[in-house]
Amino acid sequence: MLIERAYVDLSEEAWAESEESWPWTVPCVRRLAADGLKFRAPVTFLVGENGSGKSTLAEALAEGFGLDSYGGSAGYKYASSRAPSVLGSAIRFDPTTAGRRMVRGPRTRRRGFFLRAETAWDALGRTRLSGAPEEMSHGEGFLMAFREKFRQPGLYVLDEPEAALSFSSCLELLAVLDELGRSGAQVVCATHSPLLTALPGAEIVEVGEHGMRSVEWDELALVDHWRRYLTDPRAYLRHIIGGG
Repeated sequence: MLIERAYVDLSEEAWAESEESWPWTVPCVRRLAADGLKFRAPVTFLVGENGSGKSTLAEALAEGFGLDSYGGSAGYKYASSRAPSVLGSAIRFDPTTAGRRMVRGPRTRRRGFFLRAETAWDALGRTRLSGAPEEMSHGEGFLMAFREKFRQPGLYVLDEPEAALSFSSCLELLAVLDELGRSGAQVVCATHSPLLTALPGAEIVEVGEHGMRSVEWDELALVDHWRRYLTDPRAYLRHIIGGG
């Protein structure tokens, strides 16, 4: 692992001026600002409903580490014209012994990758891979990036990587994440996938109106919903499909 804790560095004056504006009004961001976020495992999953703030957290962690918020490898300049986010600019880290030189040294020492679903295809096009992403399906391109770019110790932030992956490809991604964690890298992944979050040894942080909390896989609402849906899909569908 490289990072033991992420926290927000804001003066009391800056906090007083911004606490009633976005993103500080998002419960999980307020919790981050108040208590920080501790990392207890090499792979951490952020899970929550749309709008819960999990992608906002993922992007801010990537920005704070020096990764391109648009998506891509450490060391790239911003691909878009926007400035770093307010939250990303305020993120700080307590590094592990292994991560100290990378976190506290110049940005050129940092290693990792930020992959977000909506810009991943363009980020892959700016990344040197053994194959041409434009000649592959989205899923094939994602997996090529996982295999070739996710090899060395660094921070790998993924925002809903399952969006382009089949069931079997998600299993392959799990193997990559597990190998990364064992190699000394660190992974933070925002996801809706009960398959990915089942990775043994990973920590799951559920975000929502409560803020943030560490939970077990069986306690996740998304796991319960998927289990019940697959057991009896008609019980769900009759409420949303006419004539059910």
